[in-house]
Amino acid sequence: MTAQQVYRDDGPLALLIGRLGRARPVDETALTFAGAALVALAAALTDDPLPLGALTAAVAVAVIVVAAGSQRSHGGRLAWLVPPLLRVLEYAFLIRLTVVADRDAMPLCFALLAVLAFHHYDTVYRLRHQRLAPPAWLRAAGGGWEGRVLAASVLALAGVLGPGLLVAAIGLGALFLTETVVSWVRYARAERPAVLDDEDDEVQDA
Repeated sequence: MTAQQVYRDDGPLALLIGRLGRARPVDETALTFAGAALVALAAALTDDPLPLGALTAAVAVAVIVVAAGSQRSHGGRLAWLVPPLLRVLEYAFLIRLTVVADRDAMPLCFALLAVLAFHHYDTVYRLRHQRLAPPAWLRAAGGGWEGRVLAASVLALAGVLGPGLLVAAIGLGALFLTETVVSWVRYARAERPAVLDDEDDEVQDA
């Protein structure tokens, strides 16, 4: 798996769709642009002419379109745009959905966004410093970007978006924070013996 694929933060559903759509000739960047444009158009119309159910349907189609590129190599000149576009798609959709479905739940929405931003920031720096991606089970447990937007849509349709955002913020926050702390503590302990050995060598040489 390449770094660009890790930054996408795809969940099990997106990976499955990507395997099924691997033979399609359109590259992952174009698919992501198309999905983001579809969600943006639906969100812009969702106040009166487009009901919540139609917004959810548009998101479901966008997930299929974008996820079809999840298994591509991401080697094109514009492939670097895919991860930030997915972050914009996910974050902006959660904000817009909360405004439409339950405006009073906006603080809970931003709490969840803070959790997701922490997770995505940690992923970048873990690859940069530890040279390791977050474990596959963590990506699966987090649902991936596609699982989160679909779950939020279902919660909004059921009229329980606020409680759902609260549970997601607490649950994912605890999951991501705990796994991150364990990962960085393990990395620090693995690095420390090498530093101590170097210091011992310097003392002996002196």
